[in-house]
Amino acid sequence: MNTATTASELPKTVSARKDTGSKGKVLVVDDEANARNALAELLEDVGYAVSTAGDGRTALLQIEQVDPDVVLTDLKMPGMDGLSLIERGRPLSPHTTFIVMTAFATIDTAVRAIKLGAESYLTKPLELEAVIALVERALERTRLSREAALLRQRVDERFQLGNIIGEHPSMQRLMKNVAQVANSRATVLIHGETGTGKELIAAAIHQNSNRKDKPFIRLNCASLSETLLESELFGHERGSFTGAMARREGRFKQADGGTLFLDEVSEIPPSVQIKLLRFLQEREFERVGGNETLKVDVRVVAATNRNLKQRVDEGRFREDLYYRLKVVQLDVPPLRVRRSDIPLLAYEFLRKYARENDRPVKGLTDEALQHLMIYPWPGNVRELENAIERAVVMCESDLIARSDLPTSAHGDLQEGSVMALLPGITMAELERIAILRTLDAVDGSTARAAEILGISQRKIQYRVKEWGYQTHLPEPD
Repeated sequence: MNTATTASELPKTVSARKDTGSKGKVLVVDDEANARNALAELLEDVGYAVSTAGDGRTALLQIEQVDPDVVLTDLKMPGMDGLSLIERGRPLSPHTTFIVMTAFATIDTAVRAIKLGAESYLTKPLELEAVIALVERALERTRLSREAALLRQRVDERFQLGNIIGEHPSMQRLMKNVAQVANSRATVLIHGETGTGKELIAAAIHQNSNRKDKPFIRLNCASLSETLLESELFGHERGSFTGAMARREGRFKQADGGTLFLDEVSEIPPSVQIKLLRFLQEREFERVGGNETLKVDVRVVAATNRNLKQRVDEGRFREDLYYRLKVVQLDVPPLRVRRSDIPLLAYEFLRKYARENDRPVKGLTDEALQHLMIYPWPGNVRELENAIERAVVMCESDLIARSDLPTSAHGDLQEGSVMALLPGITMAELERIAILRTLDAVDGSTARAAEILGISQRKIQYRVKEWGYQTHLPEPD
């Protein structure tokens, strides 16, 4: 098919009607002129932009050039019939929804049409209400399909660094900082709530560094006892403790030349903190029970969901180790303060789990997406991913409905929520809610709240003083 064909070259049987642009573009294909024109006039009267074609070949040219939202095609036509039109037309316009019209409806015909990608079929003579209802439903599916494709394109082309997805300004700044710090040797401390994706940030730092061809080793510091943690980090000699039957290399040795990611670093006991500090200062260590001093080239990236400065003040974490770990600190914002990223993330997870589970799920209903946007997501991105995975597996159609979401993610409006207050709320009240909610989400840090909201820290400090709000935690150093 020559995609360079111009509108003037189309056969005279095509009637390109005025594009009202109010509802959507519909192509009517029927070899009977009276039926074709009558249906076109009906659809135009209710606000659709309509094109017509009298045969399959002309319809293919229209599909290629007009990219209609919906195609209503007769089944029986000379030359190319309706089923052949669907088979050849879908690759030209993947998001177009096809509906078959026929006076000879059979189960076999319906099954073939659906398998080829038709949304449904109408039996002639057509009923006005049935046509309008089916076209409206088809337009909704086309819109969702186009939106999903656009979101995928945005994820693939603009808003992804490794597996990190986000277009919110706070995430864009974070990704810029990740790219900037990746090639340095500086130790990085990643701070964020559980489920925000701290390990993904650490992996992105490694993958964008000159160490990417070397190991990326992970260790959760909260999952091991003091003795086992020390052994896991530094290794041990045979007989150094009960059960040490042979020499074992630790994670530092395994990560030589690469990156060691220490998750939940706040839970490291004091005796191990001393040895970790020594490595960060001198780049050397000994195995547990050994005397040989080992040197390795390892970049350390640590993560925590706790306020380390507060733990230092409480005497639970060494101050010198704290400053060694946070040469560069990256703060990962919780999902509730970057709600504009929820559709991007939801559709990315939908595509992933539909593929993994071989499910024909294409999108979410408006109601389902609205409730994803309202729910506060205390488990952050991890909770959203789990909710979408379950919905993909459990939904019985190609669109995730609100009822397919886990009960906890239904996101019903609560009394006093921002969404419930919006009708009639003043701008001053809205500013107060935005600032105070954001401060609560970032442990009272006016610096981080200012970054997320895109306003000056000085303005936030002025407002909270005016309102008598007390930040309950000290500003990060």
